[in-house]
Amino acid sequence: MKRRSLQSRLAIAVGLLVTVLWIAAASVTAWRQRLQMDAMFDASLQETAHRVLPLVVSDILSRGDLVTGTQRVPAVRPHDDSFSYIVRDDKGAILLISHGADPGLFPAWDGIGFRTTQALRLYNDAALQGTVRISVAEPMAHRKRMAFEVRMGLLAPIALVLPLTLAGIAGLIRYGFAPLRQFRLRLARRGAADLTPVDATDLPAEVQPLAETLNALLTRLDDAFQAERSFAANAAHELRTPLAGAIAQAQRLRAETTDPAVIARASDIETVLKRLTRLSEGLMSLARAEGGRLRREAVQDLRPVVRIVTEDAMRLAGGAKVTLDLPETPVLSDLDPDLFGILVRNLVSNALRHGAAGAEVRLRLEPGLLRVENDCDPVAPEDMARIGARFERAPGAGRGGAGLGLAIVQTILTRAGGELRLTSPLPGQSRGFAAEARFEPIQQM
Repeated sequence: MKRRSLQSRLAIAVGLLVTVLWIAAASVTAWRQRLQMDAMFDASLQETAHRVLPLVVSDILSRGDLVTGTQRVPAVRPHDDSFSYIVRDDKGAILLISHGADPGLFPAWDGIGFRTTQALRLYNDAALQGTVRISVAEPMAHRKRMAFEVRMGLLAPIALVLPLTLAGIAGLIRYGFAPLRQFRLRLARRGAADLTPVDATDLPAEVQPLAETLNALLTRLDDAFQAERSFAANAAHELRTPLAGAIAQAQRLRAETTDPAVIARASDIETVLKRLTRLSEGLMSLARAEGGRLRREAVQDLRPVVRIVTEDAMRLAGGAKVTLDLPETPVLSDLDPDLFGILVRNLVSNALRHGAAGAEVRLRLEPGLLRVENDCDPVAPEDMARIGARFERAPGAGRGGAGLGLAIVQTILTRAGGELRLTSPLPGQSRGFAAEARFEPIQQM
């Protein structure tokens, strides 16, 4: 189940809250505006009645006759009437009616004051002791239309501004969470062996304790790994002297005796001690690969490192042949030359140890790539998947080795952000084994 991020949950919550508050504020404002409009229109109804009624009374008195028949006020020009009125006598006879007024919509006289019907809002008033009565009306549809226009006038800006507000909220929340994303990216870019504290100076105060706890955990883990690596390196180093002494004693015993059984036993002891010596050297190399400084501030050419290490490996292997394919231009890298030398030594030694007798080993170096090939029986796919692990050796590898060579190479490349690719058999062939160390090159100046 995909979990929703805190950033999205906060943005949705704030967005919903702002939306509800804006709509509620607009609704309350529209309601208050409707009340004010009703009061204003009622005042207009009452003022119209107060203005028209004296004119009607004056006209009637000037003629001296109350019953003059129905008169309709003509329209000066065509227009939409917001107000209409009707003047009646105390018997209900219509004396005067405004242009466009429908007498059938006016209810019977029922006293002075405001009235509301389904179609009209009315105000009734009277003069001459109730003998002249006026009813001024406004269509309810007119009020509803005006109220609708007011609501639209309030909601239209909201419809425009609200999306911009929500986008602004999302942008501000994303900006507020930017230090957390940067902290996560800094942590994600770390290599598996980099346990130094992560910079958390730009984090907000609410998250700072979490970052400090994480950095404290990284420090404790780094201390524990350093202690483990130091123990392995120190133990391997301390074993070198007694192992060398034990090998010398076995060789002396073999030289001083003529008993074939003792000579064979001394040779077996020497072989085991030499294997133990190689194991201790492998452990020291592994400890250095895991804990040594991998990068240098200055770059250097890797070709001399390859030549020196390869010549040393050939000498220790009894004059075995290694063909070098090196470019004419420098291969620059900021990798520590000692650790790169350990990488080369392990790949070349592994190829010499497990290759066919008398077959040459081919080494090719180019920017970002070191490839070592040898001739041997093809390695089964199920064995290829495990020979890079620690203390794992290829099937039939009975000529020594501690099973640490490829593991050391893998450790160095992992810390360098590279990878180790193993291939068997060689492309286009039925035999052979190739190990490719890929790492980030330095661009030539």
